[in-house]
Amino acid sequence: MPKQAFHPIADLNSKILILGTMPGESSIKKQQYYGHGANHFWKIIYSLFEQPLSQNYEERKQLLAINSIALWDVLESCEGKGSSDSNIKNEKPNDFVTFYSEHPLIKTVFLTSGKAEKFYDKYIGKRKDLEYILLPSPSPQNKWKTFEEKVQEWEVILKHL
Repeated sequence: MPKQAFHPIADLNSKILILGTMPGESSIKKQQYYGHGANHFWKIIYSLFEQPLSQNYEERKQLLAINSIALWDVLESCEGKGSSDSNIKNEKPNDFVTFYSEHPLIKTVFLTSGKAEKFYDKYIGKRKDLEYILLPSPSPQNKWKTFEEKVQEWEVILKHL
């Protein structure tokens, strides 16, 4: 059965876009971006803005909006067992032509994994009018970077807001 991505979290004030590949199993069950409890995404975002971590999904989305951050995934749908990007097959990309036309303030795209970048390059292609930055994956499977190292590398986001 194909997996379906979520709609983007974005508004007309979004200045940067953070892109994952596709929601994992836990996220799909919860219907929340980065819904796996061990994923560092939300903990990183709250650390960047020096805020206490909230477990409330609406508050999490609000923190993104307040800071002009859009969140989405490269893929609209795919097949594959489990949550690992390496298991993805029969993928279909999201419609970035429409997305970028509806969010003209976005100038920087942050990719949260090498696999997200590969799918983006394969299906969308990097535009000359946007800057692209690869971040270390917030996934709990990314054990070669500590949480602190991830936060330090993700701080580049603050320079683009």
